[in-house]
Amino acid sequence: MHIIVCIDEKGGMAFNKRRQTRDKAVQEKILSLIQDHTLWMRAYSRELFPDVENIQITEDYLGRAQKHDYVFIEQEAFLPQKADSLLVFRWNRVYPADVYLGFEPEKQGFILQNTCEFSGTSHQKITLCIYEREVEEQ
Repeated sequence: MHIIVCIDEKGGMAFNKRRQTRDKAVQEKILSLIQDHTLWMRAYSRELFPDVENIQITEDYLGRAQKHDYVFIEQEAFLPQKADSLLVFRWNRVYPADVYLGFEPEKQGFILQNTCEFSGTSHQKITLCIYEREVEEQ
């Protein structure tokens, strides 16, 4: 499974049960990355992707997503035990937060594979960091 999160410079994800911010360019980038794969999320996140058909809504999105599916998380801390990759969108700001990513990908067995910076519609600079799970040699 591939997990997608948006965080600020200090790893903040949400404040008072709401997303910190949203950006249309991030939503478009997510859709270009997932292509026709299933994107799992909570009902709260659905409004970000109003016309997308390959979305599954459930509170148990981490438990239901399959290996090649994508999961969009924005309101809760989690540990990426089942994740094969992490797609981390980093805002170039610090916002109030009470929910944080809570881990460093490198300390959870992920290797940074690629980064790309782009201008968003509400943020001058957004950085996408793509991490993949380190494969153990056999």
